[in-house]
Amino acid sequence: MGKEPQVFADRTAAGRELARVIGKRNLQRPLLVLGLPRGGVPVAFEVARALRAPLDVIVVRKIGMPGQPEFAIGAVASGGVTFRTGGAAGLYEGVDLPFEQLAERERLELARREQAYRPGAPPIQAQGKTAILVDDGLATGATMIAAVRAARRSGAAAVVAAAPVASGEAAAAVAAEADDVIFVQTSESLFAISQWYLNFEQVDDAEICALLERARRGEFISDVA
Repeated sequence: MGKEPQVFADRTAAGRELARVIGKRNLQRPLLVLGLPRGGVPVAFEVARALRAPLDVIVVRKIGMPGQPEFAIGAVASGGVTFRTGGAAGLYEGVDLPFEQLAERERLELARREQAYRPGAPPIQAQGKTAILVDDGLATGATMIAAVRAARRSGAAAVVAAAPVASGEAAAAVAAEADDVIFVQTSESLFAISQWYLNFEQVDDAEICALLERARRGEFISDVA
């Protein structure tokens, strides 16, 4: 009989479980935890807290299929990264908006979020560090792949992709890009990340900014048991 899938109470609980799994790995320090906004940041906060590592965000935006916005055909990320899935060209037959036009729309939101989450901050300081990229789940892997490429551009010595849950397809695609991948579980029947959480409320900008501020002040480090 196969192992029962694990459903997380919320992103905080998922982050703590993911941190436990990551903690078993002998990752090269210094570490830098990078959350993918929005949903990945509460998960990343718990990972950074447990590892006693600095926390930052790497802003990524999914490029959705017209008419099916939840289906990713690519992504854009900080540092001018644009990723297009291999099958996107075939999916675009008969679609009015070209990929680049869709990408530019997401770049505008990317810039807004960069300003909201990292106002006046220098580029991500990942040089010589092991960057642990954290999201709340991977369905297609497109946003994580864009984030991996952005982290490499920032000078990370190694890039690790991590999430509480990932589809088998996404896990394989991301493993081909990152130096290592760490998932609490993978599933061949993952259609929506929300299925793996009891509480999957939307995360807003204010919550992200509050978590980042707590991390910058080092508040969570003193809370670690």
